[in-house]
Amino acid sequence: MDSAAVERFEAGRGRLASLAYRLLGSAADAEDVVQDTFLRWQAADRERIEVPEAWLTKVVTHLCLDRLRSAQARHERAAGAWLPEPLLEGDPMLGPADTVEQRESVSLAVLTLMERLSPVERAVYVLREAFSYSHAEIARILDVTESASQQHAHRARVRVAAERRRGSEEVDLASARRVVEEFLAAATSGRTERLVALLTDDVTAVSDGAGRAKRLLRLTTRERVASYVRAGFRPTPVKRRLAGGSPVFHIAVLNGSPAVLAVVDDRVVGTVVFDVRDGRVASLCGIAAADRLVRLDEAWRQHGSDAPVVTAW
Repeated sequence: MDSAAVERFEAGRGRLASLAYRLLGSAADAEDVVQDTFLRWQAADRERIEVPEAWLTKVVTHLCLDRLRSAQARHERAAGAWLPEPLLEGDPMLGPADTVEQRESVSLAVLTLMERLSPVERAVYVLREAFSYSHAEIARILDVTESASQQHAHRARVRVAAERRRGSEEVDLASARRVVEEFLAAATSGRTERLVALLTDDVTAVSDGAGRAKRLLRLTTRERVASYVRAGFRPTPVKRRLAGGSPVFHIAVLNGSPAVLAVVDDRVVGTVVFDVRDGRVASLCGIAAADRLVRLDEAWRQHGSDAPVVTAW
């Protein structure tokens, strides 16, 4: 392949990776899809490709659809043990992020909600909401009619909106961080009553059970969530051994939301991502499975961090 063709592909790699990440919810899978797309670009008769960007977008989208439809993917996701892969603020795979809709489309909450959509509905939703493709363009990418694209988009928006309780308002990260800091202080000091007060009446929590549960743990009610959080943050010798040491806790931003990171020797061993609404925590998502933290851990090591907010655990 000539250098011009390589440069043309590399110029669009970030956009393709962002598209694949939104479609699959996995940075590792997105990277694999982009590499497969490069191999197809390498083997293609490029002189016959009139609009390379459109051709590459179509290839990436269909490779993602193949993965979403595969028997293995359906089994893993239907088994109730799947969560999106969280990414650190500034990760290029989170772009584009110029509009509220684009930022919302990459939040862990929406990535999780999109699991309830069919693969085609998910593709139409992402192409429309995050990348602003017209229905005519989406129809060509997905080999459907323009009318079908409009119908898929409508159904996807309705389903996502029905589940998103806080709508699409912007998150004030500064105030949300203060809520998370207070929440973490209460969790690590054992003040369960304060934890309950910091939760909304309709709070929900989901966790992969420190990366060891076969199915996701799902909790509702303020009391149950507070009790689970307090137990999770209570230090024990077994937890320290499983974590590889005694972690310190940092506040970071993952997928546009405030999060607590548990770090041992500069290695991220777990995270809790928060959805803060009106000064209280509306949902929590706990992720500690090692294969879900690879890219986050690499970014954390590379870019450094602020001082930890909890150093003794």
